[in-house]
Amino acid sequence: MAVDTPARSLGLSDASQLRTKTLPTWSPWAVAAAAIVVSFMLIKLTGAGGFVLTGVVAAVLFVLFMGAAATVVEGGRSARNRMATVLIYGAFILALLPLVSVVWVLISKGSARLDGDFFNASMNNIGPFDSNGGAYHAIIGTLEQAGIATLVTVPLGILGAVYIVEYGRGWLAGAIRFFVDVMTGIPSIVAGLFILSFWVFTITPLYSSDGRPHYSGLAAGLALSVLMLPTVVRSSEEMLRLVPTALREGSYALGVPKWKTITSIVLPTAGPGIVTGVMLAVARACGETAPVLLVAGGADAINFNLFDGNQSSLSLFVYQQAGVASEFAPGRTWTAALTLVVLVLALTVAAKLLARRNKLAR
Repeated sequence: MAVDTPARSLGLSDASQLRTKTLPTWSPWAVAAAAIVVSFMLIKLTGAGGFVLTGVVAAVLFVLFMGAAATVVEGGRSARNRMATVLIYGAFILALLPLVSVVWVLISKGSARLDGDFFNASMNNIGPFDSNGGAYHAIIGTLEQAGIATLVTVPLGILGAVYIVEYGRGWLAGAIRFFVDVMTGIPSIVAGLFILSFWVFTITPLYSSDGRPHYSGLAAGLALSVLMLPTVVRSSEEMLRLVPTALREGSYALGVPKWKTITSIVLPTAGPGIVTGVMLAVARACGETAPVLLVAGGADAINFNLFDGNQSSLSLFVYQQAGVASEFAPGRTWTAALTLVVLVLALTVAAKLLARRNKLAR
């Protein structure tokens, strides 16, 4: 026995209930073309602006035209869904534009000095009217200082996060979280001043042969570690909290001690996320200028000695070259900035590839 439904009472067939009108797949492209043409004509006739304003008006017209077309053909509900989709994609494109712009500017302007002399020579005895000279000394300084900061920060940060998540209870764990949050907002120059007063002016005279304070790459690495520590602790803490409790309970049920559960189950599972947090901290450290200038002094010559003598870094090299009154300085500045970005990207990719080899975290 057939049951009457509202569709049957209105005389609609079952097939008509399953089929609804939809816009063709090419409609967004047609609407986009129409919005661009209308926007160009409006801006051209009024003379209100250039290509930027034309693009903004075209984007607004595209949303309005798409919503109107969807309302007429598909109905109000589908039109709202299409407009929300357009706005989401538009927000993604707007967020992507600054990144694409930075990459384009770095590649276009930084490729001018991508030669062997830039990567094999320093700025020692290079005057403002010399076209040669490179950032070899700054690359060495960046690698050594970031390496020292990573060696100091990663064990301390991960152990601190393990204590907070796995062992910390009461006021002590709360105090550690509080001071880590406070350290997150410390300006970089304050970290440099702290290492300058504690390490350079207090510790180095104790072991130096002349009893005087000395700048060094080690001091710069320690200053960068102060900046990296809160990032490593907080990111590691969040990743450890995401590890399912069932993994820990299953390990405890098999009689595995807590320390071994942490080292064999918890840390490998949270490994990729911890690596990501560490690389974010390394990227921040590589881009800092003030701490390196305060405690390493900067240098134009190559210095491999971490424990004595002035050192430079790529960020400090960019800062110094940007203030040099020379027609050759901008090329060195942009190439050094591009080198710094590529160096951090290479370290990040290498760290992620190493983290993917962990089978337990997959």
